[in-house]
Amino acid sequence: MRAMSTLPVPAIRVVSANKSFNRRGKALDNVSATIQAGECIGLLGASGSGKSTLLRSICGLERLDGKTSSVELFGQNLQTGGVLSSDIRELRRQTGIIFQQFNLVGRMNVLSNVLTGLLPRMPLWRALSGRFNRDEQMQALQALDSVGLADYAFQRASTLSGGQQQRAAVARALLQGARILLADEPVSSLDPETARRVMDLMHHLNRTQGMTLVVSLHNVAMARRYCDRIIALRAGELVFDGSPMELDDSKLRHLYGASTEELLMDHNPLETPPQTTYIQAVPLVA
Repeated sequence: MRAMSTLPVPAIRVVSANKSFNRRGKALDNVSATIQAGECIGLLGASGSGKSTLLRSICGLERLDGKTSSVELFGQNLQTGGVLSSDIRELRRQTGIIFQQFNLVGRMNVLSNVLTGLLPRMPLWRALSGRFNRDEQMQALQALDSVGLADYAFQRASTLSGGQQQRAAVARALLQGARILLADEPVSSLDPETARRVMDLMHHLNRTQGMTLVVSLHNVAMARRYCDRIIALRAGELVFDGSPMELDDSKLRHLYGASTEELLMDHNPLETPPQTTYIQAVPLVA
C-alpha cells in the first residue's frame, strides 16, 4: 500500500510554459515554477523579459502555447495546452491581479470600485444591475479600512493619488476573497515614498493573512527587501530561482549583461525597512 503524500499542495504550479506572439516572438520559453501557499515571490526581469505574460497566464488572461504547457492553482487545473479549465470562473475568484495602470473606473466612487470585486461570484442579473446589499457594502468598507482608505469610500476614484488607487485595487482583491495576489509592476509609476507604502501593504497582507503574493518588479533592491524568493526571467527564459541573498550584483551582471543597470537603478529607493503602522488589519465579514 502506497503511503499518502504529506507535502502541501502548491498555490501555483507552472509547467513548461510557452507563449509566442507573432511580431514579438517568444514571450515565454519553457518556464516551470512552483510557488507554495503564503510565499512572497519577486518576479524580476528587465523590460520585455516575459514577466507580464507569465502573470497573465497564471490567472488565465493569457492562453499558453503547446500541449505540455499548464498552470495549476491549489492543485486544480487552470489551463493545459492553451485550453482553459471549465472551472476557470471559480479559479479566477481565488486570484486577484493589480496592474501598473490601477484599472479603477474614475467616475465611480471608491466604494463602488471595490464592490466590483464581488461581481465574479454574483448571479448574472445582479452583476448587470450593479446592486449590492448592506452586508456587501459593509464588507467593502472593511476592506477599504484595512488598506487605510475608509475615509475615501465615497470620493470619486479619479481624485485619488496613484498610491491610493493601488491600495483601492488591493482592497478590491481582498473583497474578492483572493488567496493569491498577482501584482504587475504595481509601483513603477509611483514616487519612492508612495511605492514603499504600497509594497508595505502587500507585504503586510502576505504576512498576516497568508495571501500568496507574486509581484513583478524590475528593481532588484525592492525584490531583495520584500521577497522571500526571486524568480528571474530573461528574454522569456527562467534564469534564476532562489533566495534574494543568492542573487548578488555579480550574479545579476552575469545573467543580464548590458541590461543589469536597468535592474540596479534605484527608481524607488527604500532606505527604511518595511513598515505597516498605517494599516489597520480588519478581518472581512464572513
